[in-house]
Amino acid sequence: MMATPPHNGTTDPRPGPPGRRVRVLVNGVHAHSGGGITYLRNMLPMLAADPELELHLVVHEEQLALLGPLDARLQVHALGFRNGFYRRLLWEQAALPFLARRLGADVTFSPANFGPLLAPAPVVLLRNTLAVAETERRFSKRLYWRVLGAMTALSLLGCRRAIAVSEYAARALTRRLPAFVKRRVTVVHHGIGPPFAPPPEGAEREDFVLAVADLYVQKNLHGLLDALDTLKGRFPDIRLKVAGRAIDRDYAARLEDIISVRALGHHVEMLGDVAPARLAELYRACALFVFPSFVETFGMPLVEAMASGAPIVSSDAAAMPEVLGEAALFFQPGDTAAMAARLAEALGDGALRRRLGTQALARAGQFSWQEAAGRTAAVLKAAPRR
Repeated sequence: MMATPPHNGTTDPRPGPPGRRVRVLVNGVHAHSGGGITYLRNMLPMLAADPELELHLVVHEEQLALLGPLDARLQVHALGFRNGFYRRLLWEQAALPFLARRLGADVTFSPANFGPLLAPAPVVLLRNTLAVAETERRFSKRLYWRVLGAMTALSLLGCRRAIAVSEYAARALTRRLPAFVKRRVTVVHHGIGPPFAPPPEGAEREDFVLAVADLYVQKNLHGLLDALDTLKGRFPDIRLKVAGRAIDRDYAARLEDIISVRALGHHVEMLGDVAPARLAELYRACALFVFPSFVETFGMPLVEAMASGAPIVSSDAAAMPEVLGEAALFFQPGDTAAMAARLAEALGDGALRRRLGTQALARAGQFSWQEAAGRTAAVLKAAPRR
């Protein structure tokens, strides 16, 4: 298993002296889709199994259906405050610190870029990039990213510890902050586990291309549709399946417009939200997995695709090279012609796809939720110590 190197030469924090269990309030109110839900589903049972930790999970009642069955060792606090980004932010900063103290929490762990500034021993997880703000033109979205950036900086300045999901995330999100903040950051890559696994020996892959991404502008699905439009002349039967929730409704409408104007309806299938078991089947069946994103701090679909032995063509931006190593063909995300060329190269060469699938499967062995949970638990146990 991979031992992820810590950021800036720091070592894994050592737990405090033995005694009662460390009581951790897990602030899960920001997990609503994609990687946030995947992280909690996989990490909570493993952290709850640690005999030195006592876990209290705080979520909004609307999140329970997304999280699915929760480990019986968790103490779950499902609250009914008025939801929405700014209401949630206000509640988190004003009410959550009081709840944490009432529960006697030793540590407040927020698996998001920021958390309650006044809660006991805050620990944050650096998992959301802020670079999207540079390309966003809509006022409401720019305001959102500005608020997220300010809260990330304040949380990093005031936290006891921080965990970054990649070296890229650690560098990008602490770039303008003092050195003492950078020394608080430990890099812990996400892991991979069931239901993602390679197809049975000898199974034939189907002929569709798969993309997995909730519908946001930074996912660059519009660029992928442009590339597909270029390719349909050479590959008249090409099919693209896109699995992901339409989080940004305006962007989803933009994609539908592109599909209509470019006459791509027979080539593109928008699957919407897909359950993990069905998603695993898609990874095992696809001829090729494509990841065109402009920016990611990690990219969970990449490790899911690798664990499924899928051949991968990916953007070379942000954390993608760090996660993929040599297990993919790369292109610059803003270069639609290069994206189309890489897709054509892989689609036209079965031997290349088989080699890429083998390399992907080997690379997936370096990512483990058990390893991630162990290193995260060490950070949480150390956080109460001043």
